[in-house]
Amino acid sequence: MTYTPITPFRRPIDAADLQRQQAPQPDMPPQGVNKWEVLRELGVARSHLGVTDRELVVLQALLSFHPGTILGGNSADLVVHPSNASICERLNGMACSTMRRHLAGLVRAGLITRRDSPNGKRYARRYGDEKEAFGFDLSPLPRRFAEICAAAEAIRAEEQAYKRLRQTVSLMRRDLAGLVAYGAECAPHPLWARLTGCVAAVARDLRRKLSLPDLVELETVLLEGLTEARGIIEPNTKDMSTNDAHSQHHYQNSNTDPHDLEPCFEKAGVEVGPNPEMSEPVQTDGNLPTLPLGLVKAACPEVQTYSPDKIRHWHDLVRAAHIVRPMMGISPSAWEDAQQAMGPENAAVVLAAMLERIEEIQSPGGYLRALTRKADAGMFSCGPMIMALMRKEAA
Repeated sequence: MTYTPITPFRRPIDAADLQRQQAPQPDMPPQGVNKWEVLRELGVARSHLGVTDRELVVLQALLSFHPGTILGGNSADLVVHPSNASICERLNGMACSTMRRHLAGLVRAGLITRRDSPNGKRYARRYGDEKEAFGFDLSPLPRRFAEICAAAEAIRAEEQAYKRLRQTVSLMRRDLAGLVAYGAECAPHPLWARLTGCVAAVARDLRRKLSLPDLVELETVLLEGLTEARGIIEPNTKDMSTNDAHSQHHYQNSNTDPHDLEPCFEKAGVEVGPNPEMSEPVQTDGNLPTLPLGLVKAACPEVQTYSPDKIRHWHDLVRAAHIVRPMMGISPSAWEDAQQAMGPENAAVVLAAMLERIEEIQSPGGYLRALTRKADAGMFSCGPMIMALMRKEAA
């Protein structure tokens, strides 16, 4: 048949359908596309394309009537012509009226096109080598495959950004709670009562589904709270004598679980042997720990022993960590991975905390790699490690 009708059978003309038919169509992919891959991508991008999960179930039933796996390419026959009863049967007895409503939704979304016969029936006939089919045309799926994939990738990226931001907010709330508890003991101030309320409010908010702007707002509030808390704690801890702290006893209880440093982490695996290299270049970035440096020095006095100068800045702590790393039996690759995942300053804090309880950690290199994996997943903060050491000291 040389003529393609533009009006539906016994249904009113839709202006959107007419506009879609007149618009230029994307080219068909020369190799075609896998119909089930199209369906998977549509499952992710359905909100962007304006279709529901039930409509995709109906589309899946239509795709099952296509004999091949590839849509397009060498197969130009993309019209399926099942009866309403056959479609409902593959939909496990879905009501025919419901099925027709979902079919109309797929047509409105431009994922399928109706090819109506003169009497409205769906069938296929052959005239010599030419085949004439009336039913549902699936050609929009391979033609729009690139658009569907782009929409799906954008949604995945947005979901990933949301997940990472929510994890960041959760870690910041935990760090702020630890700083408030420590600050209330060592530096009484009216600010702690307000920050305690802030921590409780954020914890309540995190129990429900938040929008991305809400999470951004919580991140801003927590960052301000952390900055204020560090501003009060830092002056009260910067003058603590590390030499006096060095004379304190070490913890040598073999029954103590080394993972008290970070209770949520599993035991690390076996690590390669130590490297005798003692000097490495110091590199720092702007991703500084949320804890004050004075608090870290008070909780981890051992690291000062390995520093040629007094630790006054974060780069001094990083330099000391470079020196103590081979002594702890941590390989250069494990140390490099930790710096990449956490940042040099946070990695140095971790090493300083591990040094305080080195006798209780069977495999320092493996333990550091376990923490690195957590940092790569966005689920790590060095704050609880320091707070655990402070609580041990207070006890």
